[in-house]
Amino acid sequence: MTGWRVIASTLALIAAGPGLAAAEAIGDAQRGADLFQKQCYACHRIGPEAENRVGPRLTGLFGRRAGSVDGFTYSKSMARMGADGLTWTLETLDAYIENPKALISGTRMNYRGLKDDQARADLMAYLRSYSDKPRDIPEAEPTARKTDHDLDSAILAIQGDPEYGAYLSSECTTCHQRDGTDQGIPSITNWPAEDFVVAMHAYKRKLRPHPVMQMMAGRLSDDEIAALAAYFETID
Repeated sequence: MTGWRVIASTLALIAAGPGLAAAEAIGDAQRGADLFQKQCYACHRIGPEAENRVGPRLTGLFGRRAGSVDGFTYSKSMARMGADGLTWTLETLDAYIENPKALISGTRMNYRGLKDDQARADLMAYLRSYSDKPRDIPEAEPTARKTDHDLDSAILAIQGDPEYGAYLSSECTTCHQRDGTDQGIPSITNWPAEDFVVAMHAYKRKLRPHPVMQMMAGRLSDDEIAALAAYFETID
């Protein structure tokens, strides 16, 4: 980060006042400012005068409904998730920063995710310093924590049976098109199996907000989810 950006970030954090105190309950906001400049600044702006760029402005992010910034054109997937009720909180934002496509499969954000727990906590502390929702910040929240969407590697290692997945798929294809077309409902055809598994477990843990999908995913075992993932990855 250049010298003037360090100074600007420091002044911004001082100006944040009580919001900064709440942000520090998550992580180190100053380290988060540095991460923002390195990983987010190319597409996003934050602060009182921030405007939309390649991505929407991130001022006031905590407590905001996904896909709701005026004047910004979102992907269909982001708009759907917002319509379903996805709101940016510690839990949902942590999931999105760790793996954007695990939470919103069709997001246009070209970012592979930030896997380090502490780094995400620091970045969220910085983002939080520009929001005014202190009730979103739990007291004494650990700065490095395992989240509900962080799947056990054993779940991701399950080898699904595509024939069994084909048998199970009838409920999926009452809404999702086998040929991969998007008719108001996103395609799940030819997804990478891991993305499918992570997404279904996000519904199962109620990180993704769609109530019907939460119900459907909640009925499925880990083996059944793996089987569906194997089927839809290779469907013709």
